[in-house]
Amino acid sequence: MADPELVRFTTDNGLRVVLAPDPTAPVVGVSVHYDVGFRSEPEGLTGFAHLFEHLMFQGSESLEKLAHFRHVQSSGGTFNGSTHPDYTDYYEVLPSAALERALFLEADRMRAPKLTAENLANQIEVVKEEIRLNVRNRPYGGFPWILLPPVLYDTFANAHDGYGAFEDLEGATLEDCAAFFDTFYSPANAVLTVAGDFEVEEAKALIGKHFGDVPHRPAPPRRSFAEPAPTRELHGEHQDAHAPLPALAVGYRMPDPINDLDGYLAYLVLASLLTDGDGSRLQQRLVHREPLVVDIGAGAGLFGPFEARDPDTFTITAIHPPDVSRERVLAALDEELEKLASTPPDEQELKKVTARWAASLHSEHDRLVSRTLAFGAFELLYGDATLVHRLAGRMSAVTGEAVSAAAKALRPDSRAVLVVKPAGAENPDTTEGTEQ
Repeated sequence: MADPELVRFTTDNGLRVVLAPDPTAPVVGVSVHYDVGFRSEPEGLTGFAHLFEHLMFQGSESLEKLAHFRHVQSSGGTFNGSTHPDYTDYYEVLPSAALERALFLEADRMRAPKLTAENLANQIEVVKEEIRLNVRNRPYGGFPWILLPPVLYDTFANAHDGYGAFEDLEGATLEDCAAFFDTFYSPANAVLTVAGDFEVEEAKALIGKHFGDVPHRPAPPRRSFAEPAPTRELHGEHQDAHAPLPALAVGYRMPDPINDLDGYLAYLVLASLLTDGDGSRLQQRLVHREPLVVDIGAGAGLFGPFEARDPDTFTITAIHPPDVSRERVLAALDEELEKLASTPPDEQELKKVTARWAASLHSEHDRLVSRTLAFGAFELLYGDATLVHRLAGRMSAVTGEAVSAAAKALRPDSRAVLVVKPAGAENPDTTEGTEQ
């Protein structure tokens, strides 16, 4: 089946719209992406972007608390939201007959969410409990996405804890919420995506009906989060009371995901060559042949690829037995990177990886919710939702020489190494996220 034609336009109040009709199943996906994420939250208010995502589900101009949940679920639909480094998204997937309901719900909270002291206090506690569950009381919680950035980066935007410190969350005020909403939650700072079973002209009319009177506010100037890459190896340590084994995370800077996409894609292919599947290079050497680790992984982006502008992070993580030193693991890693840097992967190895990537992208975007969210994210970050359809082809075109160049750039003198020590390990007096 050919990729469906996308319809893209901007409404009078600045809302960018992507329509992706597909009549193959009687369902629709609706998403709204706002151009604000962890990196845009104010200094001293760590975790605020994620907290605000929670608040957007707590009622709106026309609806009481929990009404959003009830209206979607009673239609047989699902919904959620998530916060990323450079955007926050919200979505619903419903039967196609419920398209107008989803558009009304998103427009209503874009117009005026219900920001009350009660809702704020309640959601602060919900987020704190989420942090306890996912970070503080879990082995390797926050590893590496919370723990590695303060070692690799210097600026608040890039280095801080996007989940939030309790004291910052508890200090959030309704005035902070109102200012955040007024700054970032405007039509001109958002992308609305509708995908699935609908008629384009009908969708346009419904969008005009529900979003047309949402007041225009100028989008804030887009900040650059650029900072110099490290010129030496940086080190940090973290004591983990729940971790059964030592771990380490190695972080490197990557090419600009937006302005050097092909360079960025080479790093994704490199990550797969290193750790994707039992036949990958680091799996074969460090897990099966030597063995030095019990788990090894590599990837682009702290949350995954295509979720951030520049700068973005290439990570390699390993969990290893206590009797294996981090130096042995790092030495083996550097040797494998040097092999790839000096000798590009042969065509068979490269094609196996790129074909797997292409198949994975096609499979992921077969799911309506993934396709809807991808269109919105790529329109927001890249200014072009149609890139979703071309991504597998771009990935398949990555050359062995490009992968070799990526491996060559992953140097020990321009990386960050985070060590996670289990409770009771030697040298317990360490400082989380410090350069040494």
